[in-house]
Amino acid sequence: MTEFVLRERHGATLVITLNRPQRRNAFDLEVRHGLAEAILDARDDDTVKAVVITGAQGVFCAGGDLKALSEGKRPIYKDRDRIRRLHTWFSELVNLEKPVIAAVDGPAFGAGFNLALACDFILGTPSARFCAVFGRIGLVPDLGGFFLLPRIVGLQRAKELVFTAREVDAQEARSLGIVYDIVGSDILMDEALAMAARFHGASTEALGMSKNILNRSFNLDQSTLAELESHAQALAIHTGYHDAAVARFLDKQPLAFTWPAPPSDGKGGEA
Repeated sequence: MTEFVLRERHGATLVITLNRPQRRNAFDLEVRHGLAEAILDARDDDTVKAVVITGAQGVFCAGGDLKALSEGKRPIYKDRDRIRRLHTWFSELVNLEKPVIAAVDGPAFGAGFNLALACDFILGTPSARFCAVFGRIGLVPDLGGFFLLPRIVGLQRAKELVFTAREVDAQEARSLGIVYDIVGSDILMDEALAMAARFHGASTEALGMSKNILNRSFNLDQSTLAELESHAQALAIHTGYHDAAVARFLDKQPLAFTWPAPPSDGKGGEA
């Protein structure tokens, strides 16, 4: 663990906070390692039902640490390896079979923008700003930007955002489908935690399999998706969660998971 990436439990929700405000929560080696450890722990901890990722002191993440990059020039193949190693943990975040919410206040630039895009939902404040800033310094998007951005905003708009490297405010980000909702800065974490808590009563297995297949849906044909659907549904039908939900339904009892719903007690549903 590192002091630059904090972890805090709120019932069945794990909050991961980038905590290097003096560097505007920029990515450096310690932050990357701290994120990797936190994400892998969330993946392997069955008591974690949802994850919230945020940044400290009014900044989500300003992107790569240019000072650290400029001081650490390496041979070309070493830089290639450095970027490739990012994807060993970043892919775990994109495909984490649990709901992940980004709580964004202030700038989410460069790799920070892509970190937010890797989450399932982005809650932003009116001061949230997003930018694929790479072109300003002669770089191309990294940390999954080529994969994530076109899938959310479409190819033509993704080209425009990458080519121009312009800032997008919260309102435009919402209109583009980047931001799920805009909330006040003073209630950002309350809203993110409330949203995460609503998933505590859901079937982690069903949500996880749905996320896994949805993430692949742009790359696969209909027949392949039908096969994945068949396998996932067969697994879901045999979970204890499904049996309990059917029993509740037949007994005319309220289901454990509805939307919207009041936050759970943090213990989550059993599957």
